[in-house]
Amino acid sequence: MSESSEQPRLPSARSAPAVPYASYLRVYEPLGAFAEPERAHWADYARQGQAPTAQDELRRSLADLVAVPPVGVPAHESPDAFTAEVDGVLLVCPWRTRLRGWLALEELVADFPQPVLDAALPPVVRRQAAADYERWRERNPDARPWIRTGVWQVPLRWFVLVADEERDYVAGEWLRYRTPMVQARRRLARALRTLRAAPGYGGLAEGLVEVGSWLEEFHPRSMVELDYGGLVHALPAERLAADRSAGDLAAGIAALRDGDAETASEAYGRLAQRWRAVRMRLFAN
Repeated sequence: MSESSEQPRLPSARSAPAVPYASYLRVYEPLGAFAEPERAHWADYARQGQAPTAQDELRRSLADLVAVPPVGVPAHESPDAFTAEVDGVLLVCPWRTRLRGWLALEELVADFPQPVLDAALPPVVRRQAAADYERWRERNPDARPWIRTGVWQVPLRWFVLVADEERDYVAGEWLRYRTPMVQARRRLARALRTLRAAPGYGGLAEGLVEVGSWLEEFHPRSMVELDYGGLVHALPAERLAADRSAGDLAAGIAALRDGDAETASEAYGRLAQRWRAVRMRLFAN
């Protein structure tokens, strides 16, 4: 899959990156997948040469939340997107910051103790955000985010979608994978068949089902991007240079497919431990 030079710029190590240390799974859809008037908006957006970076998105999102009294999600939806041109086709990945904020707030409520939540976001703020989301969802029942986020990790199930040869690493700047949607779906379906037939991998299989359902919402000529995002500024360069997580997971699944459960277990265990150590940094002070 060839790409022109008009691909989205990624943050430079010289640009004083904003954090958090998050990874991203993005879907870029062809312009034709969008209905009017949104299609015309993105076509005009691309003609104007808009090229915001991942760091631009993060800074604008954080700025929207700096308010007194505090707000749970940005008050307005972002009009921005990441764009790329692949084989002469314009691809668009809308930010949908407000929708992602609502979804993230739901995860916070499920993952954190109430005293912590109350200190960060008072109950009245959370109730208002939930009410706003319910009204918005009634008007937009089919809406879904084009971007998923992993904080202090790359969820292991994401690596199923990509291959080691699609790895693109520039020290101090980015580590990412890009693959056609049809290839991502094919890899996911094949891995899911293998994992369902093997005992002990139910959690990974369940996660793949959920990711697969999300991918099915998008145009088949889309592009999938797995981006290490802010993690390239948190992990040592030598560790990132040696990181072949997509290849390691593929090797483990291939071993399972060949009936070598021991080799598969060892490979998956090493991979899980590697990312568990990264994840634990979330709780360091």
